Amino acid sequence: MATGIKKIKTEQELNTTITKCSDNLKKKFNGKDGKRHIVVCGGTGCLSSDSQEIINELERLIKAKKLEDKVTVNVVGCFGFCSQGPFVKIYPEDRLYHAVKVKDCERIINEDIIEGKCIEDLLYLDPIVNKKVERQDDITFYKKQLRIALHGCGTINPEKLEEAFGYDAFKGLIKALHMSQKEVIGEVLTSGLRGRGGGGFPTGRKWQFAYEQQNDEKYVVCNGDEGDPGAFMDRSILEGNPVSVIEGMMIAGYAIGAKNGYFYVRAEYPIAVNRLQTAIKELREVGLLGKNILNTGFDFDVHIRLGAGAFVCGEETALLNSIEGKRGMPRPRPPFPAVKGLWGKPTIINNVETLANIPYILRVGGEEFRKIGTEKSSGTKVFALGGKVKNVGLVEVPMGTTLRELVYDIGGGIPNNKRFQAIQTGGPSGGCLTLNELDTPIDFDNLIAKGSMMGSGGAIVMDEDNCMVDVAKFYLEFICDESCGKCSQCRIGTKRLLEILTKITEGKGTIEDIEKLETLAKSIQVGSLCGLGQTAPNPVISTLTKFKEVYLRHINDKKCDAGVCKSLVSFHIDPEKCKKCSLCARQCPVNAINGVVGKEPFVIDQDKCIKCNTCIASCKFNAIYKK
Repeated sequence: MATGIKKIKTEQELNTTITKCSDNLKKKFNGKDGKRHIVVCGGTGCLSSDSQEIINELERLIKAKKLEDKVTVNVVGCFGFCSQGPFVKIYPEDRLYHAVKVKDCERIINEDIIEGKCIEDLLYLDPIVNKKVERQDDITFYKKQLRIALHGCGTINPEKLEEAFGYDAFKGLIKALHMSQKEVIGEVLTSGLRGRGGGGFPTGRKWQFAYEQQNDEKYVVCNGDEGDPGAFMDRSILEGNPVSVIEGMMIAGYAIGAKNGYFYVRAEYPIAVNRLQTAIKELREVGLLGKNILNTGFDFDVHIRLGAGAFVCGEETALLNSIEGKRGMPRPRPPFPAVKGLWGKPTIINNVETLANIPYILRVGGEEFRKIGTEKSSGTKVFALGGKVKNVGLVEVPMGTTLRELVYDIGGGIPNNKRFQAIQTGGPSGGCLTLNELDTPIDFDNLIAKGSMMGSGGAIVMDEDNCMVDVAKFYLEFICDESCGKCSQCRIGTKRLLEILTKITEGKGTIEDIEKLETLAKSIQVGSLCGLGQTAPNPVISTLTKFKEVYLRHINDKKCDAGVCKSLVSFHIDPEKCKKCSLCARQCPVNAINGVVGKEPFVIDQDKCIKCNTCIASCKFNAIYKK
């Protein structure tokens, strides 16, 4: 066996294995196994910042210093605090080092592992408490978070089944197999869990619809095709604890009477796919996927299908077409997938985060899960927090947490003392929320009432340097590229919206264009076939509603106060601040800056300037400005 775990044939054998693995993991964390353990973040973000090189160097040093019997190096999933990675944690001290470089490895081995000293300069300086913090849980970024969907991420090695077993894996399935199918569905209904992929449909009701269908074959599909710009929630869960998602799928399969499950994951997520493949292979080897699982008569296996990057395939019926080998285009509904889905059979489709919640619900019970969050939106929500915020990363908070807490307490606020302008939630399908809405508790209904939506969990913060017309244009460019073209309202309508927005950002807009945008947006919402088209105008409607004065400034005054729309800004040099050094002129790629070194201030030729920002970036005296 690749895992070192023997074939598991009965529930008793599984319980014995879980107990043994749990004991071993506890010994690892508390140091009772007589070793020190180094864990390194192996999420995509940290791997792109050399965490694999850090792992290699740590292993080389351990071998060179003959410490193999005293210390181990382990890969774990995303710690979440992406802007401060790569992370290295030391057990049993539970000591966290941030922003680690390859050159720091020798110090970690010599000073921490061998000498037992804490390396102060590698600890995170928490600006809220203004001191170095040694333990992860004491960092302000983590204090308001609650990890349920992210259970095990950043703690266990996602490629070691033993560690998943040691961290609660399959306890939920064991409980489910002692219940009837209706009782499992009832537990999910009681929990109040709503789909985390964006729609927010009650998960238990979807399962119930599929359960009630009489058919010789049913399917469970996991939607891992997250395509929202800036979103990486599902990817991180699959990278950090793929076994939890597989277990959630197995519980769903048992509940509705399905024997096969399909993961649909973006091909752009190679690390997530590889770890998922490893987990599936190991579970098959130990007998927890396949025929007659735990000698209960329950048959279930899972398969992986890779998406080719089409955003529309995140829409569930387009996803089903893609799995079947057809072009990824949405189907008319009804019939809904729970009645007629994959290959015409009853199918439930849940996204990665939804399924990651299922084992927890079965372990603790639906009533306990419902205590978290709000009355109509129970549990937690994972957000990819990005944009103009100090603490960029992956966060999981209880429903009901306010946007202000998300941006300022967890996110650390806006860098460089800039003014908060908006937060975009829900990706291209969502909308922008303003300063006046920061105290809104996060849940499905509240965000919709405020003109946005939960979506899959993207949260992009914008400051005073963002142009809201340009933001709407950015999302429309994305939508136009990703429209499958099946219905004319989406295919043609979104293109017309983009043309009008482009016209406004180029200073050619008219007052009549405002009415055209509003009328066209409503037409696209009503006439489009799938969720992509129906929500495509949301960024336009949202910014028009909340930032109409910005549109009018572009149209009437031909000005972009944020200095983003190139056609509406010009670059100038303040003669009082200019040091006559010529650095800006030397950096200008089109020779648009003239002057005499040391004698007269430099001047920008407006006819030649291409507004590339190179001069502003090169000037050390803040002498160049836009207006």
